[in-house]
Amino acid sequence: QEKLVESGGGLVQAGGSLRLSCVASGFILGHFAVGWFRQAPGKEREGISCISNKDGTSYYAESMKGRFTISSDIAKNTVYLEMNSLKPEDTAVYYCAADLSTRSPYGLDEWDYDYWGQGTQVTVSS
Repeated sequence: QEKLVESGGGLVQAGGSLRLSCVASGFILGHFAVGWFRQAPGKEREGISCISNKDGTSYYAESMKGRFTISSDIAKNTVYLEMNSLKPEDTAVYYCAADLSTRSPYGLDEWDYDYWGQGTQVTVSS
């Protein structure tokens, strides 16, 4: 059964860093794209970044450039999101999702994503 599991969330002080992990089971991430999204309380879910594991290209939402870095380890079937200089407004549930299509380029339209993880909570204190 296809499944994505996020981990690495937690409580961090403003200015700190976290690295989130997204591990896939039931399918090989190296064939597809993975995106990271987040949803803050009372707000709509927003896209952060995605990476095509077929060619390694990545894309970032304009507002997410600079502090977030997406990467993957195909051998571990894992995609990461490195988050630096965290701010209280980064507090949200963070989700990873897999796009199993052959579209090009991949983007951050959540309707394009086929499988979603359960999310991991990130809380940034001031």
